[in-house]
Amino acid sequence: MANYRSGFVTLLGRPNVGKSTLINKLIGEKITITSPIAQTTRNKLKGILTTDKGQIIFIDTPGVHKPHHRLGEILVKNAKSAINGVDMVIFVIDSSEEPGRGDEYILNFLIANKTEFIVALNKWDLVNKEFRTLRLDQYRRFFGNRNFQIVSASQGEGCSELVDIALNFLPEGPKLYGEETICDQPLDNLLSDLVREQVLKNTREEVPHSVAVKIEKREEMKRKNGKVFTAILATIIVERSTQKGILIGNKGSMLKMIGQSARLNMSKLIDGQVHLELFVKVVPNWRKKESRLIEFGYEADF
Repeated sequence: MANYRSGFVTLLGRPNVGKSTLINKLIGEKITITSPIAQTTRNKLKGILTTDKGQIIFIDTPGVHKPHHRLGEILVKNAKSAINGVDMVIFVIDSSEEPGRGDEYILNFLIANKTEFIVALNKWDLVNKEFRTLRLDQYRRFFGNRNFQIVSASQGEGCSELVDIALNFLPEGPKLYGEETICDQPLDNLLSDLVREQVLKNTREEVPHSVAVKIEKREEMKRKNGKVFTAILATIIVERSTQKGILIGNKGSMLKMIGQSARLNMSKLIDGQVHLELFVKVVPNWRKKESRLIEFGYEADF
């Protein structure tokens, strides 16, 4: 197709600036989990947007932060490595805050690596109208004459303009994925993340970052009435027995709530009925152990 463009675009930024929400909005489907908890994203996930003008493979990355354990080191290095071999980077900023040292660190990293990038000032809907001119001036001084686009991932504001800008950076070329493909992750990865999303949303601060989810078994089965459903067995891994108690809750109430919400989202993802069984297992200090990180799907890819 003449003038058709295709290529790779990485979303990079600090934790909790809204990269995953933005990717879901750009793709038009929920392919990556979101929560108010920083460092929700753990895998580099490709979301694929196909339009009549081109195909953009967006790469969602973990937030760049100061790591405190081996898992954190892997997440940050994976995020940084996601600029290699891509056509451009969208540097996502939380515009409801002033530019900070974390933003400066990422800016210097991109400049040092001579990376082509534009800036997405996300969460613009959270900036009070009387402060918007001031906030724009702050970011103009911070970035100089670099291009930036105002967006609100939650509202959809500025997203189509961001897609058009990204397409202009891509080379001419054919589709790299089929038109129906919107994500490159194995199904079990997506299913485990749907469980982890509900853990993040329903538990206290002391639990979320210590949690991993492993899909132990997934099997299509038939009920007596002949209806097909998918049976899924998943284990939630935590580091301490107190965290296990919080996840299970009084008479299993918390685990039941997590399971019900995760099952609904799983049913939407696979477009069919799901029977979900959850178990909680304590694996002390799993985030610091290389063998456990590999077992739970957090391998370094740099």
